[in-house]
Amino acid sequence: MITWLNPASLVLGLIAWILPVVNLMRDKKHDHSNWATLSIISISACAISLWLQIIYGYFLVKIEDWSALMDTRGAVAFVSAVLLIVTVILNAITLFVYRDRTAK
Repeated sequence: MITWLNPASLVLGLIAWILPVVNLMRDKKHDHSNWATLSIISISACAISLWLQIIYGYFLVKIEDWSALMDTRGAVAFVSAVLLIVTVILNAITLFVYRDRTAK
């Protein structure tokens, strides 16, 4: 089960980026009433992705795999920061684009 933490984290991170992009690329004729729901799902996917990385780090500590921790934590910290920043920026753009276009 532990081996699925990193792929699941990757998939959820991609979902966190894809949902706002899809939301922004939708045709202007469509109803945009669910943009907030998609943004919440995107931010939730980002949060769960980061949580899975924390759980994986805890697993490495628990089995005392110090070399794996030392080798990967720097890259994980950098990628986690990129994931969080890009997700926030994409959802902020979605907020600015759709805040006045909600369905009446």
